[in-house]
Amino acid sequence: MASDYSSTPVTLNNVNPKVLKCEYAVRGEIVNLAQKLQQDLKENPGSHPFDEILYCNIGNPQSLAQQPITFFREVLALCDHPLILDKSETQGLFSADSIERAFQILDQIPGRATGAYSHSQGIKGLRDTIASGIEARDGFPADPNDIFLTDGASPAVHMMMQLLIGSENDGILCPIPQYPLYSASIALHGGSLVPYYLDEETGWGLEVSELENQLKDAKSKGINVRALVVINPGNPTGQVLAEANQREIVEFCKKEGLVLLADEVYQENVYVPEKQFHSFKKVARSIGLGEKDLSLVSFQSVSKGFYGECGKRGGYMEVTGFSPEIREQIYKVASVNLCSNISGQILASLVMSPPKVGDESYESFAAEKEGILSSLTRRAKTLEDAFNSLEGVTCNKAEGAMYLFPRINLPDKAIKAAEEAKTAPDAFYAKRLLNATGIVVVPGSGFGQRPGTWHFRCTILPQEDKIPAIVSRLTEFHKQFMDEFRG
Repeated sequence: MASDYSSTPVTLNNVNPKVLKCEYAVRGEIVNLAQKLQQDLKENPGSHPFDEILYCNIGNPQSLAQQPITFFREVLALCDHPLILDKSETQGLFSADSIERAFQILDQIPGRATGAYSHSQGIKGLRDTIASGIEARDGFPADPNDIFLTDGASPAVHMMMQLLIGSENDGILCPIPQYPLYSASIALHGGSLVPYYLDEETGWGLEVSELENQLKDAKSKGINVRALVVINPGNPTGQVLAEANQREIVEFCKKEGLVLLADEVYQENVYVPEKQFHSFKKVARSIGLGEKDLSLVSFQSVSKGFYGECGKRGGYMEVTGFSPEIREQIYKVASVNLCSNISGQILASLVMSPPKVGDESYESFAAEKEGILSSLTRRAKTLEDAFNSLEGVTCNKAEGAMYLFPRINLPDKAIKAAEEAKTAPDAFYAKRLLNATGIVVVPGSGFGQRPGTWHFRCTILPQEDKIPAIVSRLTEFHKQFMDEFRG
């Protein structure tokens, strides 16, 4: 019999209600079930109609056998164990430019101590490198003092929510569908999520008229909207914004006095030739908006792109358009956490300053990058075509990021069965899919969606040789599911 915890001091009745309100579907009920099934398969091989769990639920590339970028890992290894820099064998094991870069980085760290705390914004020399990388990308100046290095992009998002949300009367405009970090962090910090709906019919378009309507509606309810979140390229929706659309968004934020929170962690993940990534800072500066014209926070991470270094927890935010007094408050919040981890800081600098033409590592780096991105492009197209071939399923093109977000038109009988099981219809579908095939996807209800529509998010990250199995398993399951619940 389970132990009785009723006498313990923390119960669901007295725990912080903001924690109870917070949800994070990417690691929710479906994933917990998948982990139990995986344990079952390990202990009792052959106990299920599949022999492995295929995790298509989360953007975690290296867990699905994507290899790390050699140059990045060489530099990290040398920085973490600098004694080998002085050994003669090192010249034969590491590229000359990785050795040179390691020396440069270590010279910027007091005592070469990668195990020591750094400045709370991150090591100054690494922020210099990142600022130079931003400047090279955008063609506009970047200031290393605007950079706050963080353990991935997520803590940076939490820091901004702490800064902006004082009560439930403070609102954050958030896309629907959205990455649940935003709804979770808004809930944890006690604010109100003000939804704006992306238009699925136009490839998940972001219409400024929708922003205006939702802002007006929020104000009528007494909500003080503080900021607009834009995820570009989109998660979970995979769209890449056109530059003209970005200009409209920037002008909207300036006119309404909103902070623009630009989630740009998928900036390297663009798969269609007709689109390219433009940072919101570049767009703002290119239409003549200066430092004091727009409050903008841009997020970047080492977890995505072609590098996929999720476990290293590296990232940064670039904070522009805030007064010195507010910058002090942001620094104070950063300093409470002392600093981000040093390996992640180093990786963030490498991501923004990779090998260049003429460097010894350049050709191998370029080949690794191209190999990963071209494979992701093929995987995205294969899965997109597969989803669109299924009865009652439509899927927009994956222009970027690491996901597809197909819409499933479920039969009434399936929706009724889900209601009887006290679960959302897309979660019902996802659970049935997992139990029948071992494929893990995230129900669209975990990201938000227009009422009456149902979706799921599927990553494009399983290795290319696994994709045919995913397609065949999914196709067979979907046919059986529709046959069971049709009519």
